[in-house]
Amino acid sequence: MLTKRIIPCLDIKDGRTVKGVNFVDLRDAGDPVELAKIYADEGADELVFLDISATEERRKTLADLVKRVAEKVNIPFTVGGGISSVEDVDVLLQNGADKVSINSSAVKNPELINELVAKFGSQCIVVAIDAKQINGEWRVHLVGGKVPTEIELFQWAQEVEERGAGEILFTSMDHDGTKNGFANETLAKLSTERNIPIIASGGAGNMQHFVDTFIEGKADAALAASVFHFKEMEIKDLKKKLQNNGIPVRL
Repeated sequence: MLTKRIIPCLDIKDGRTVKGVNFVDLRDAGDPVELAKIYADEGADELVFLDISATEERRKTLADLVKRVAEKVNIPFTVGGGISSVEDVDVLLQNGADKVSINSSAVKNPELINELVAKFGSQCIVVAIDAKQINGEWRVHLVGGKVPTEIELFQWAQEVEERGAGEILFTSMDHDGTKNGFANETLAKLSTERNIPIIASGGAGNMQHFVDTFIEGKADAALAASVFHFKEMEIKDLKKKLQNNGIPVRL
């Protein structure tokens, strides 16, 4: 059985790690290079580094920061934010990223997924989907959650897989930063319908939430930020808890 992955997420704005609630009210969480090294040393399985203002501000992810982070870690490392071309991905991979995450650009130009998969392989391409419930329907949002669309979550996830993406990173905007648990019912539906790994994001508040998202949500990996940034739990303790609940993890 494949081990379940624990993935700290470093949301970057102006070169610093930040964390908010429901995608707003950001507060400083530290230096991303220092945090990346700490998490790698503590047993994180992967890292995700998202330049959350890159798309909004029409600029590219900070490739030099990516390089500095990559020099400090020895675990797989995904980079996202403002990626809209083969050239963007090439630069990030050359600077040390193992994978890239695309979101708004994939929705605006779905063919980009095909292009990136053809050039770099599906294992490098993660499609992030930010969604929230509107009138009972999960709707995809763009530009760091600021721009709603009429696109339905499950249909978009199907298209993303069909176009060759290697993983889906699903963030429930309704759960993000609330620490009330992941959107497990929705995650379970995604995981059941799709044949590529689903990364759960949004809502981690305690260790039981991780147990629940792997068992009830059927997630392949769980991503969190503030619970790690502000030392509310240690990765090694979390993995022991998961193991004690029969969930396979890398110790």
